[in-house]
Amino acid sequence: MKTETEIEDAILKITMKIKTDYPELSKYLEEMPTTIPDVKNPEINIKILQDYYNSLESLLKKYTLK
Repeated sequence: MKTETEIEDAILKITMKIKTDYPELSKYLEEMPTTIPDVKNPEINIKILQDYYNSLESLLKKYTLK
């Protein structure tokens, strides 16, 4: 299992790839449900970070398959 820091690094890399290589997808980054918590002070843990990374990866895969 990856550490929190490793997942955060992976999130940063994939986010930068989207913003650099596929800027048209940038608008979806802010609309993703995982980035809009429904509580005032959300708990951030490894599972939440991994889920967010997976959603970014899925977004990129779906877009590049078109």
